[in-house]
Amino acid sequence: MSSPETPVETPRLAISQLRRIRRIVDAAVELAERGGFEGVRLRDVAEASDVSLGTLYKYFQSKEDILLFAINEGNERLEAAMAERPARGDTAVERVSAFFTRATRGLTQRPHFARAALRSIASSDATMAARQASYHLRISRIIIATMAGEAPDLGRPLSEPVGTPRQRELALVLEHVWFASLLGWASGLHPAARVQERMASTAALLLGEGALPPR
Repeated sequence: MSSPETPVETPRLAISQLRRIRRIVDAAVELAERGGFEGVRLRDVAEASDVSLGTLYKYFQSKEDILLFAINEGNERLEAAMAERPARGDTAVERVSAFFTRATRGLTQRPHFARAALRSIASSDATMAARQASYHLRISRIIIATMAGEAPDLGRPLSEPVGTPRQRELALVLEHVWFASLLGWASGLHPAARVQERMASTAALLLGEGALPPR
C-alpha cells in the first residue's frame, strides 16, 4: 500500500503493519457499505479486522479518520484512471462535465459508504486536516488537468501547486460546488443525476463562452 496519506510514515511500517492497516480499512468500508456511518463502530472494525482496539488506535484516531483514508485511496484510483483515460471533449466545459459525471457515478455506486465518507469529510476536526487537505488537493489537480485537456501528472508531489492561479481558483469553486451537491444527494435532497446536471451547468457558467474574462 503506497498511499501518501498513510497514518504513519510508510518507511517505518513493516509489511505486517501495512497488512493490518489494509484489514482495518477494508473492514470499515465493508461495515459502512452495510450500515452507513452509524454502522461503523470501532470495536466492530477491530473485531472484523482481527486486531485489538488498542492496535487500531495506533494507526487511526477515529472512524472518520479511517473513512477519510479510504476515500483518499479512492481518489488516488480515480486520478490513475484519469491519467490512463482522460475525460473526452473538445472544450473545457465538455471535459470537466465528463469528469464530474465519471467521479459522481463512481462515488455514488456505493451509496452507504459514500454517505459515510462524505459525513466524515464534513465533520472531521483539525486533527485530520492533512487527510482533508489531501482529498481536496487531489480533486482540484484532476480538475485543472482536465480543464487543460491533459492527463494528471501522477509523479508530481501532491503538495506542489499545478496550473495558473486562475485555474486553481476555478478548480476550487468547482470542487466546492461538487462537494455541496454531493452533500445534498447524501441527505436525500436530490438524486445523483442532479449532481451531474449541476456540475455541467456550473462548468458552463465558469468555463463556457460568456464566462468572466481572466483578471
